[in-house]
Amino acid sequence: MIAGMYEQEFVAYFIFGLILNFVFSIMFGIYLTKNIGMQEMIMSKGDKQQSLLVGITLFIPFAKMIVTLYRVMILQIYFLNKGYSHKDFWIYMTHNNQKD
Repeated sequence: MIAGMYEQEFVAYFIFGLILNFVFSIMFGIYLTKNIGMQEMIMSKGDKQQSLLVGITLFIPFAKMIVTLYRVMILQIYFLNKGYSHKDFWIYMTHNNQKD
C-alpha cells in the first residue's frame, strides 16, 4: 500500500492528476497566448529555470495541477487586480529577478 491506497489506485490517481495538469496547463497557455500574443511571448521570454521543487511535483498526484492553479491565482490576484497586464505576468514568470 502507498499512502493508504493500493498500488493500482495510486497509479490511477497519478495518471488522472497528470491528465488534469496537462488540461489546465494547455488552457492557461491558450489564455495567455490570446491575451499577450504568441509573437510577443516569444520575443519577451526570459531564461528563468523552474525550481527543482516544481519539477518534483510531477511525481505527486495532483501537485503539478495545484502549481498551475497557483500561477493562475497569482495572475489574477497580484497582477490583474492591481492593474498590471498579462505581459507583466509573463515577464515575471520567465525572467530572473536578480539585478546584475
